[in-house]
Amino acid sequence: MTERRDLPAGELSSWLRRTRVALVEEDGADVPCGECCACCTTSHFVHVRPEETRTLARIPRELLFPAPGLPKGSGLLGYDEHGRCPMLTDGRCSIYEDRPSTCRNYDCRVFAAAGITADSDLITRQARRWKFTHPTQDDRDQHAAVRAAARFLRERGECFPGGSGPRSPVQLALLALTVHEVFLETGDASGVRAHAAPDADLARSVLDVNERFEAARAAARASRRTGPRGTEAVGGCVAGEDAPDG
Repeated sequence: MTERRDLPAGELSSWLRRTRVALVEEDGADVPCGECCACCTTSHFVHVRPEETRTLARIPRELLFPAPGLPKGSGLLGYDEHGRCPMLTDGRCSIYEDRPSTCRNYDCRVFAAAGITADSDLITRQARRWKFTHPTQDDRDQHAAVRAAARFLRERGECFPGGSGPRSPVQLALLALTVHEVFLETGDASGVRAHAAPDADLARSVLDVNERFEAARAAARASRRTGPRGTEAVGGCVAGEDAPDG
């Protein structure tokens, strides 16, 4: 991997908008990975869905095992004794054109956006090199909201059912992207910022926004299964059950 001090992550608001749409539509993240393959070498299990027939045809059956708690026919692709994906050959994905949607949708910039560490030191080091630009106040406000959402999810887990928020870093980061609008501060004409809502109210709003996202995501999946997509765009962001979380 060629080392550079910083990696350009793009304008925050533009990246956030593209990421939200891409993750709902599940048509893949456009990540300028270069020679980096950190996420392929850090002991992650990769979920492969039963409908991913081209992917399943490329992976030897003995490398897949049933995925507990996921739909029948789902598989998990493991890793070798060095933590590397078995489909990685000479630092390259040997099935890149047919790689699982889990891999297509993975974007380590979510950790930089949310300001949290990954579950791997290697990915964390890579993610910290991403640098977003903030050409407008909207960029700055949205980035602040994403980070505020991540802090709330991490520190106020007792406000949610079961007394905890997302358990894995990638789920936390992606959920922060999903619900960041809840944490956007608004101001009046004088520029005075509104006070934050009570924690219980914020938690309820987080759950409401994420529930709407899940409904939109389910509708998008159903549309893909039953026929061509409609022309109406679907907004939202992923809650994270399909992202690697070794």
